[in-house]
Amino acid sequence: MRPDAVVEIERKFDVDDDAGVPSLHDLPGIGTVDQPVEHRLEAEYFDTEDFRLASRRITLRRRSGGEDAGWHLKIPAGPDERHEHREPLGRKADGVPEALLDLIRVHVRNGALVPVARLTTRRIVHHLRDEGGRILADLMDDRVQAEALRPEPTGLHWREWEIELVDGSIDLLDAVQTRVADAGARPAAHSSKLERTLGSLLRTVADTRPTPTPGGPAGDILLAYLHEQMAALEEQDPQVRQDAPDAVHRMRVATRRVRSVLGTYRALLEDADAVRLLREELKWLAGVLGKARDAEVMHARLREMLADEPPELVLGPVRRRVDLELGDGYRKAHARALKALRGRRYFLLLDTLESVLAAPALTARAAEPAAQVIPDLLNRDIRRLRSAVDEARQHPAGVGDHPALHEARKEGKRLRYATEAAAPLGRKKVSRIGEAAVGIQKILGEHQDSIVTRDLLRRLGAAAFKQGENGFTYGRLHALEQVAALRAESRFRREWKHFPSELRAK
Repeated sequence: MRPDAVVEIERKFDVDDDAGVPSLHDLPGIGTVDQPVEHRLEAEYFDTEDFRLASRRITLRRRSGGEDAGWHLKIPAGPDERHEHREPLGRKADGVPEALLDLIRVHVRNGALVPVARLTTRRIVHHLRDEGGRILADLMDDRVQAEALRPEPTGLHWREWEIELVDGSIDLLDAVQTRVADAGARPAAHSSKLERTLGSLLRTVADTRPTPTPGGPAGDILLAYLHEQMAALEEQDPQVRQDAPDAVHRMRVATRRVRSVLGTYRALLEDADAVRLLREELKWLAGVLGKARDAEVMHARLREMLADEPPELVLGPVRRRVDLELGDGYRKAHARALKALRGRRYFLLLDTLESVLAAPALTARAAEPAAQVIPDLLNRDIRRLRSAVDEARQHPAGVGDHPALHEARKEGKRLRYATEAAAPLGRKKVSRIGEAAVGIQKILGEHQDSIVTRDLLRRLGAAAFKQGENGFTYGRLHALEQVAALRAESRFRREWKHFPSELRAK
């Protein structure tokens, strides 16, 4: 079950022990301010031994007391915003709920989660309501006693105020901030209580992503793109685990992008064997995700085709058989993907990608200007695509489904991703080549989808026949798919005539 997510918008302030909470009832939109309510909160924070969560400003805690006791996982989503996921308190011995673990496994991997801090907070809550009684915001006056548990127990205490929006606007948040600032509050020096507790023990993960430019090192082109795709992998991992719409596709695409650019720009990386092994592992991961994605694509494709068919031409329980076959196929493939995402092989792949980005071993060529190096590498991919297309064009259109078309599609996709990475060069022709590669890839993708779907329709038709059902509709859909493939092949041959020439180095 997917944990409930709450968007938390708040601002934190450091205050002196003797500071008085200012009057807030006369702020715009405020009707009343409730009498303050006091709570005693006990919280235990969990992380890996090397603080992999806290270094990314992610907090995981088990808290008792107050109005929202339970497990809380907070993930940054903006300057004042965090996404908070909650689970019931349960028994302490039960450990971290699986639903929350799935959201952070991409960071924790196979590391153990251990208590890293304990906090006791005396909280006084002021509810700010509108004229109708709705709570617009809360001002929380916290006096915190904190203890860092690792490597040696250390204690500290402080006072802070938090302003958290409930049903109010950012304008109200700004107004409350101005009022508490007049009362002596200062913007908090730390983003969370845990960050303040850990202090010097914590090293926030730095964004080492370079900013590539035409005159800058060619290696920056590759590294910036790899950083971008690593972030996409980390973002989609928990979405895949929750079976969110389109998550499998997005994660698979990020995986393919990394593998593809490592191939195109491999001359910029020192260890060719390590790159080869990494690309093999990325191919494995894309394949694991691909089984579920293929089932999704075929299911949507066949349902759309059946919806377009006249009712009198849909004979027998075709829709039901399609739904059962592909729905079950997706569930099994998704379960296999989840098993892979919980395995050591996947975690090692993430570790390897992370180490490449943290300490990339680059060649001398990677230090040369991007505008001089990158066009040569793109031209090599253009030549690879032309070679694959030449092979495909040797086979007459409409005669079978020659695998050369599929190879041309893969080369088009590789060129597409290579031009995406090269976008910082700012050259219009790079964009034109990328757009043309996208067009070729999509046309040949439709052709490949038709091949896969026709194979499924043959199997479904045979199974229906064995059950004594009418196989007419499966044959009709098969014929429609064959026509679609022929049209795609014809479009590909027409479009290819206009494909751009190679780049010239500047």
